[in-house]
Amino acid sequence: MLVGMWDDDARYAVIRGRDARYDGQFFTGVLTTRIYCRPSCPARTPARRNVTFYRTAAAAQAAGFRSCKRCRPETTPGSPDWNVQGDLAARAMRLIDDGVVDREGVDGLAVRLGYSRRQVQRILLDEVGAAPLALATAHRLHTARALLESTAMPVSDVAHASGFGSVRQFNDAARAAWDLAPTQVRETARGRRAVVEGGERPHGADTSAAITRVNLRLRVRTPFDGARVLEHLAARAVEGVEISSPGAHERTLTLHHGPAVLRVQPAPDAVAATLEVADPRDLGAAVARCRALFDLDADPAAVSEALAEDPLIARLVGGAPGLRVPGTVDPFETVVRAVVGQQVSVAGAARTLGRIVARHGTAWSPDGEVCWRLMPGPAQLADVDPDSGLLPTSRWRTISAVARAVLEGELDLRPGADREGVRAGLARIKGIGPWTLEYAMLRGFADPDAFPAGDLVLQRVTGLGSASLERRAEHWRPWRAYAAQHLWAAHTEGRNDAEQR
Repeated sequence: MLVGMWDDDARYAVIRGRDARYDGQFFTGVLTTRIYCRPSCPARTPARRNVTFYRTAAAAQAAGFRSCKRCRPETTPGSPDWNVQGDLAARAMRLIDDGVVDREGVDGLAVRLGYSRRQVQRILLDEVGAAPLALATAHRLHTARALLESTAMPVSDVAHASGFGSVRQFNDAARAAWDLAPTQVRETARGRRAVVEGGERPHGADTSAAITRVNLRLRVRTPFDGARVLEHLAARAVEGVEISSPGAHERTLTLHHGPAVLRVQPAPDAVAATLEVADPRDLGAAVARCRALFDLDADPAAVSEALAEDPLIARLVGGAPGLRVPGTVDPFETVVRAVVGQQVSVAGAARTLGRIVARHGTAWSPDGEVCWRLMPGPAQLADVDPDSGLLPTSRWRTISAVARAVLEGELDLRPGADREGVRAGLARIKGIGPWTLEYAMLRGFADPDAFPAGDLVLQRVTGLGSASLERRAEHWRPWRAYAAQHLWAAHTEGRNDAEQR
């Protein structure tokens, strides 16, 4: 159930029950103390007349409330509401999480959304309860608090890595939101092991920039089945770009200011992430990409409740209540993977992608020893000779057409892009059929309702043809992507053959 469908009495019942499933879906402002909390806060529940509710932490902060020091509401995973919806407010939230306001300002956000600055301000105030700058500040503070508590990074570096223009701006925002100075936040975390390393470290002949290494613990909504995400990533690991090992996955990222390497180790209640970034300004975006890769902001309770009503997959949902839909760190990469994977096995697609990376990817060595490669982007693949081998000429033409559309501004494949616009743009490109389109939307744009009904594995597991499966899947809206993932997982675990997706 989405928060927008609730009334305040229903929200009050949730906070009386201290139900952690709803943390991040709304926030409680206590009028007598001017403190805001998450629904599961262990403090004594205030009287109904003394509370008000907000959809975001930013809205509570903008209204003059400070975060509770017991439940720390600003550290909760992002609201799944923004992942499910495709409206302007949801797109704006995803773009802000990816750091667009930090890099391009509110005007840049408005341009991305295709509205005027005033319209964006008004819509976000109406829908979310906070203006773009307030939302961006809340996102910066979320990143900053994680860095302060988990690392020994100097406060000045934390300020700039989090997107603040100055240390003074950071201090003012921290005091207003937390009623604590950044140094006080760090003092409360003393005794924890410092896990940051920085400074000049050689990483290749072509650059001498400093590498910042940070270990973070990313919170998740439980239940969380990270093991199955790791299995998915391991089966599709591309040589040079990714390394999978028991309990962990590593890969390169291409971010806004430079490359990075991400290492993740999921646990039942969190994901341990190590980031090595060429530019610390990319830390916030890197964390957002990691969260997307593991679908950390999903609402497993809502998904399970909806899908369990259908006996066809109820048993699967009961057996894997924390299942996630593996996402992506780069939507363009996912489209390329989908095209390469047409009518070939998972293992065969991974091998082909490894050869493409070896030929067209850029080498990067953050420590001067291990040489990684970056997945080639639109600039590297726009003009590939379709007769160059590795792929059928038709697929090369499709990949190059996608790359050119991105470079020419006809197709937006950046995080936070309008899903319907992406669908329409991809559908116009020769070589992208229904399966490729749905698969790209499911993995690359976190569309919870994407569903490739033509997938042979889905048909085999359900015993239904494409048209019948399409009709049956209507009962699974708006969580058809999760239904597909449950069915794929069942097939993989029941018979791990070459057709799994």
